[in-house]
Amino acid sequence: MRQRLVFAVLALWAGLAGAAITVVDDAGRRVVLAAPAQRVVSMAPHVTELLFAAGGGARIVGAMSYSDYPPAARTIPLVGDNSQIDMERVLALKPDLLVVWQSGNTARQLEQLRQLGIPMFYSEPARMDQVAGSMLRFGQLLGTGTVAQAAAASFRARIAALEARYSKRPPVKVFYQVWEKPLYTLNGQHVASDAIRLCGGENIFAALAVKAPSVGVEAVLQANPEAIVGSTPYDASEQGLAIWAPYTTLLAVQKGNLFTLDGELLTRAGPRLPDGAAILCEKLELARQRRR
Repeated sequence: MRQRLVFAVLALWAGLAGAAITVVDDAGRRVVLAAPAQRVVSMAPHVTELLFAAGGGARIVGAMSYSDYPPAARTIPLVGDNSQIDMERVLALKPDLLVVWQSGNTARQLEQLRQLGIPMFYSEPARMDQVAGSMLRFGQLLGTGTVAQAAAASFRARIAALEARYSKRPPVKVFYQVWEKPLYTLNGQHVASDAIRLCGGENIFAALAVKAPSVGVEAVLQANPEAIVGSTPYDASEQGLAIWAPYTTLLAVQKGNLFTLDGELLTRAGPRLPDGAAILCEKLELARQRRR
């Protein structure tokens, strides 16, 4: 009897050890690994941040340009940028998992990567809670579930606190400026728009079909946002939100509601989103105070 019990336990252990890891990515595809990934190539900066947050930073063997956070990410060998990927470099790294960015990597790049036959996870979180979900799935794929669960729980708690405090505040019409030449914004399917909603704001271009559309100055003037939010200029060649100063009929200009922040905190669907959302919420609250 004891011998049969021992064999049964051993068989169970063997079955568990050989069990495949299966998750569903943001494109609705099943990603199956025979064992936790040990060598991961990250194809987007936000992916790199998520992998680190999920406890897998040491497993990243290759990354794309601008993968600069956390600081340890800057030492990871680069395999390309949004215009070109060095496929030979990717192969030489012998990855067992590729994490790609569906709207950031070109269709040509994605097809080239598919042809490598390496398991691929498509990352495209459009809502803040989906960012937390990404951490959990990466924890499964990496075998770092404990770290990922703690990171996701902390992320969700911070977002919940902001939502409880700001989401029911009087609405503020917001124009989010990504770039000035040409003038780019983000629609309602981008995670930054979800942060605007969380803070009680209304993205004036949420209904546009394109995720990062080019818009005209006249369209912004017609919508007449109460606040304009954009990134701090990277260098002296950029005017940033200063381009709006001449438009004195614009409500945001009249009220002094031209707010700059570190755009990566909002536009990267990563673990720092609560930091960016907290800053944004404070800016929109200031806009409300200026109504008096």
